[in-house]
Amino acid sequence: MYVCSCFGITEQQVRDHADTGACTPRQIASACKAGTDCGGCVRRIQALLGRSACPRRELIEGGAPEPLGAEADAVEPAALSEAA
Repeated sequence: MYVCSCFGITEQQVRDHADTGACTPRQIASACKAGTDCGGCVRRIQALLGRSACPRRELIEGGAPEPLGAEADAVEPAALSEAA
């Protein structure tokens, strides 16, 4: 069954992308464009992804440190106040 009629993406294609590591609708969109035109399929993509096993999500929810970009943003204000 089609999930994204704008780009002809099926449920199976979404599942295949999820199996290769796409854990969010944004990552699915990057992989196959689904959800990037009218947006009507985004909720269906979210439902297909559900809360299934996703290594990256498990790391984040397990208390792994945030990506370096977020850490850098958090550190800068402190560095600025120390310099002043």
